[in-house]
Amino acid sequence: MFAPSDYTFELPPELIAQHPAERRDASRLLHLHADGSVSDHEFRALVELLPADAVLIANDTRVIPARVLTHKASGGAVELLFLEPLRPRAAEPESSDLHVGAVPAGMTPWRCLARARRALRPGQLLRVDGAEQELPVLSERAVTDGTIAIGAPGDGLRFLEEYGHIPLPSYIERPDAPVDRERYQTMFARVPGAVAAPTAGLHMTPDTAAALAARGVTLASVTLHVGWGTFAPIRAQDVREHRMHRERYEISEATAALVASGRPIAALGTTALRALESAATAPRTLRVGAGATELFIYPGSGHSFRVVEHLVTNFHLPESTLLMLVCAFAGTERVLRAYRHAVAQRYRFFSYGDAMLLHRAPE
Repeated sequence: MFAPSDYTFELPPELIAQHPAERRDASRLLHLHADGSVSDHEFRALVELLPADAVLIANDTRVIPARVLTHKASGGAVELLFLEPLRPRAAEPESSDLHVGAVPAGMTPWRCLARARRALRPGQLLRVDGAEQELPVLSERAVTDGTIAIGAPGDGLRFLEEYGHIPLPSYIERPDAPVDRERYQTMFARVPGAVAAPTAGLHMTPDTAAALAARGVTLASVTLHVGWGTFAPIRAQDVREHRMHRERYEISEATAALVASGRPIAALGTTALRALESAATAPRTLRVGAGATELFIYPGSGHSFRVVEHLVTNFHLPESTLLMLVCAFAGTERVLRAYRHAVAQRYRFFSYGDAMLLHRAPE
């Protein structure tokens, strides 16, 4: 139960989706029924498969073009992944593992992951490939998570829009393309800040949303900025020793009121589920406003689901925290059996792949 290898499955490489489906809602949907049986559908069948009076809650974070290609003065390549801006230490004590030096005027320090042949040092300048812009290194690499502080012009967001690339996951073995700027965003994307898409929402279209509404389903949203915590690999031999990186979220009064209404609650994606469960102070009761979460849900973690009863999600990587969350939600053996069915039926996996509908297992 606590070994990462307990959450693995055989996946032929050709089933890892390298491109999005031609139409968003033409993706397939595997329904894992409450009794453990499975059935195969197109995503648009979600309209009939959810309870007619459900509240479907999506994550409205927007993926930023967080991947920036740079080089040192020596010519050595440095690839940066901009994770989040660093607030003043007094407001953000978790940033204290990054000892940030003086920040040049007009710049904002960002927590980044850096891929370089040799360690970066404070004071170095990184030239953005194909541009005149230089970015200062502001810290040594943090011991706790390997991140580093980099200065970005202004608040960083306009700079990333101009020079950044959409941060497609490494298992998509191609460069990002112009189409990814739109297709790696959900129809709900509103608040910039994520470095990976809340992928269950990639299947939703205005037509499907309208059909859900016509049946009585209410669409609502939360914000969770998908960061390093969601996709960081587990390196410990015992999952209980893994620590999630902090991710920021926000809950609106309108969404909290819908959760408290007593209607069935469905999360469109594991990130929406994490935001809802992190903000829960009691069953069906959410703390309104901004927060941050390091919640790691896995079988045996002791987490009791207080809000979400139904979950729409993509297929996740073996031994990942997301697969463990899904197993905790719907039952490990049932989920892994459903994954084996998906492989046999040639479903498409991971970010640009197909989806599942699951129901909360009895505790």
